[in-house]
Amino acid sequence: MALFNLKKGTTMTEAPTAVEVNCETGEVTTRPLTAEEIAANEAAAAQTAANRAAAEAEAAAVAAAKESAQAKLAALGLSADEIAALSK
Repeated sequence: MALFNLKKGTTMTEAPTAVEVNCETGEVTTRPLTAEEIAANEAAAAQTAANRAAAEAEAAAVAAAKESAQAKLAALGLSADEIAALSK
């Protein structure tokens, strides 16, 4: 199992490292990440950012739709209590 580690205080000029722990022997090995591992980490970070942005956009769209629906119900003459009762 490899854990990727950017130690606090490291700079971007220092190579990120992988820490590998052999659970049977307790041996700990620290080594620089390969170019492929660095690229995979960067791709995963980009995907995470894209997923977060998509989730935030979806939440905003749901909130806007809810607000619009409540405004339409209010325009039809429903009270705030009646609208709240429908939302449950």
